[in-house]
Amino acid sequence: MYSECNGDAMTTQIAENDNLDLVTLSIEAGVATVTLNTPDKHNAFDDKIIAQLTHAFDLIASDENVHVMVLASTGKSFSAGADLGWMKRMASYSYEENLADANALATMLHKLNFLPQPTIAKVQGAAFGGAVGLASCCDIVIASEKASFCLSEVKLGLIPATISPYVVNAIGLKASRRYFQTAERFFAEKAEQIGLVDEVVSPGALDEATNAMIKQLLSNGPVATREAKQLAFDVAYQPINNELMQETSKRIAAIRVSEEGQEGLTAFFEKRPASWLKNIDAATAKR
Repeated sequence: MYSECNGDAMTTQIAENDNLDLVTLSIEAGVATVTLNTPDKHNAFDDKIIAQLTHAFDLIASDENVHVMVLASTGKSFSAGADLGWMKRMASYSYEENLADANALATMLHKLNFLPQPTIAKVQGAAFGGAVGLASCCDIVIASEKASFCLSEVKLGLIPATISPYVVNAIGLKASRRYFQTAERFFAEKAEQIGLVDEVVSPGALDEATNAMIKQLLSNGPVATREAKQLAFDVAYQPINNELMQETSKRIAAIRVSEEGQEGLTAFFEKRPASWLKNIDAATAKR
């Protein structure tokens, strides 16, 4: 992995021996884009793609220069879920082999869900099966009006087990009880209503809406943004007791005296841009 610096923009490329071909990773001006890159198969994923996604998420998580990640795909479909060839192979696996296979998928989803940086899923078309899990693991989902979703596992006599914690967290128990069992196909408007999608835009406006969200995220302190994401995980569903009150008080006190907190407060009172704002235009100029 190496970097080239060009003014305020930094482009990070992945060396050939990192073997990212079915999945591509580009990093520029603080924005990482992970792209599913098998449009001829509707970006259906298998064990190789799961491994490459896991590798990409590891690289991003360890890169302090990455402040936003976008998960996207090429072609008409976001992802058709599991690849048919992979499913055929899994059908002949033993229980132990199936368990290892499922654990690999579970690990990839966990890494995506808990990536320290804010994440955006850019959904242009169909997202079926495990692809609903990918969207559910992202902080923000922006979808085209042409996007559609389906938790189709029960049609095959299966269940959406590995993705279920993230999907239930995204759409709630009631909607999960319905769509896990019915395998209905639903579209972007319904996905927005139940909480899976945050914004629905026309197909031609998908890039613009994604860039606007990137710009919004980059306008905030990068350390504070990471800390805010972790805060949401840590306080969710916790009793509001003295222990939680003390913990949240410690966190705000610590970030107020941090280098970034001091810069943000100083910039606000001096009526000047904070230091982290300089790369925003570079991050969206070439997208």
